[in-house]
Amino acid sequence: MRVLVLEDDPELGPVIVRGLREAGFAVDFAADLADADFKLAVNSYDCLVADRTLPDGDALTLLAAQRKAGSTLPVLLLTALDAVTDRVAGFEHGADDYLVKPFAFAELSARVRALSRRGQPARLPELRVGDLELDLPRRRVRRDGVLLTLTAKEFSVLEVLMLRADEVVTRTELVERCWDEQAEPLSNVVDVLIGQLRRKLGPPELITTVRGVGYRIGDPGAGR
Repeated sequence: MRVLVLEDDPELGPVIVRGLREAGFAVDFAADLADADFKLAVNSYDCLVADRTLPDGDALTLLAAQRKAGSTLPVLLLTALDAVTDRVAGFEHGADDYLVKPFAFAELSARVRALSRRGQPARLPELRVGDLELDLPRRRVRRDGVLLTLTAKEFSVLEVLMLRADEVVTRTELVERCWDEQAEPLSNVVDVLIGQLRRKLGPPELITTVRGVGYRIGDPGAGR
């Protein structure tokens, strides 16, 4: 899931970004409305987390413009403006959720995850490929009944591959879904992570390389 954080506080902004990345999200950052508007135009996001009061205006103007243009991007307003009138204004301009500062990070992460999944097709609580099981709600992975320890990024990549089991997923798609603007599109970050996943999943190999295109996950014994 890829999230855009719009926050002008030089101390709080990086904390929110770091926390969401540690929770398994790919996160981009904007410190003003102009930068956020540009990033929303060129990237695809699963959720926008926005402060209200920015150096170049109120985030409600950006939200209203997005809704007028037909955007259904889930939006969580994260702000110190806690009056009932402020909350009402947020929802009237198209916000999906409203969280007041100071906040508990566990709650922010849970709300962002819930909002991010609203715009996605309904998922099964568990994905299976051969003897590999991925438990989405508990974020656990088992192979032949053995619990595996994956990083948040490894889990995200494996989830994308398993949602598209037996299909080729391109490197570009994996970067767009699982990394943020800090990733170097031409680097080998995807190949390195796939190598790590293969080692952790063990034999027989489930992930195959489609040369020059990307990767496919499938049950090696399915065709036998």
